[in-house]
Amino acid sequence: MVPIVVMGVAGCGKSTVGKALADRLEVPYAEADDFHPPSNVSKMHGGEALTDADREPWLAAIAGRIGTAAGRGLVVSCSALKRVYRDVLRGGDPGAFFVHLVLTPEVATARVNGRSGHFMPSTLVASQFAVLEPLGVDENGIGVDATLPLDRIVEKVLSRL
Repeated sequence: MVPIVVMGVAGCGKSTVGKALADRLEVPYAEADDFHPPSNVSKMHGGEALTDADREPWLAAIAGRIGTAAGRGLVVSCSALKRVYRDVLRGGDPGAFFVHLVLTPEVATARVNGRSGHFMPSTLVASQFAVLEPLGVDENGIGVDATLPLDRIVEKVLSRL
């Protein structure tokens, strides 16, 4: 079983979909936000976008977690906005399968505005869309409409696996 990375901008539903997939597959789930060092959380909470240098240790930690699950299955949620970030994650397991949850900036902003208790403000959604690189045709994965009902998203992913 290959690891699955549920990716996309803030508000696309990475955590919700990731947990649902992990439950259906009966494998562990890892929330990428839990791998951020406190300095990253502080920056984002203050409305400051992370730099690639900020993301390096975070991505390396997630790749390490992916590597420890080799052959046993894992679902992890991670923005993985750029191909180079996904390349780092593939360092944990080259067969990793990416699920890109696709939605518009307006829907993402509305969703982020509607949640409470999260460190990511809606003011950073635009910066995520600015750097987003959708999956390349040569990348192992699928793009799925993030506005579909949760069970439909899960079924689309499972049918592709």
